[in-house]
Amino acid sequence: MGEIEAAALSTVPIRQGLARRLRGLAGAALDLVYPPACAGCGVLLGSGAGLCPGCWSKLAFIERPYCEVLGTPFSHDLGPGILSADAIANPPPFERLRSVALYDDLARNLVHSLKYRDRTDLAPMMAGWMLRAGDGAVEAADVIVPVPLHRLRLIWRKFNQAAELSRALAALSGTPVLIDAVRRTKRTRRQIGLSPRARAENVRSAFSVTPEGREALFGRRVVLVDDVYTTGATVAAVTRALKRAGAADVTVLTFARALPGPI
Repeated sequence: MGEIEAAALSTVPIRQGLARRLRGLAGAALDLVYPPACAGCGVLLGSGAGLCPGCWSKLAFIERPYCEVLGTPFSHDLGPGILSADAIANPPPFERLRSVALYDDLARNLVHSLKYRDRTDLAPMMAGWMLRAGDGAVEAADVIVPVPLHRLRLIWRKFNQAAELSRALAALSGTPVLIDAVRRTKRTRRQIGLSPRARAENVRSAFSVTPEGREALFGRRVVLVDDVYTTGATVAAVTRALKRAGAADVTVLTFARALPGPI
């Protein structure tokens, strides 16, 4: 190594330290203009995005015991490897589903804040919980893939909340993310208010894998990321596209999970 290269390398730690200080100063300045507040109720916090103790205690985290395939929580422990009746009667195209919390008022507020109120600062916090809920699936995966938005909806919304969560997961886990591996080729209706059958029909043939994505996904273990799992029609449609492209294993990971009835 020459003297010039050695001198350049010796300045790397200095530049990195300066960049960290600048980011810290920028964050502190932002906190002065926009004081950090609880994402649930708005009460002021000490620093950073998060929840106050009261809202934290209200978030309905999904913990074991639950169905090993659909992640549906059970009221009591039935033993290892137990599947729910729905997983047995209607096996999904993906291998497993994991979610952080039930889609109640607080979880809905967090999702809507990220999705509709441009609170992309919440993505790292939510992704941290998703990494834990994934039960090792993210670390074991080869790639992370977000459920894509149609390009027209992306222009209107400005960002894809699933992509923001995926980037945050990638930063936390070190697992690479493929943002553009899957495209939504059909502009579908919004799924809100549709019956399960109408939801499935709405997203039928709505997704395709790009040529570059096909090469990157073949034989890979994939974590498919979305914000909310309701009936599963959307993630099932994306999973089928991934499997047609040769993906070997698909774990669906969402922040919230809506249940059709009592737990």
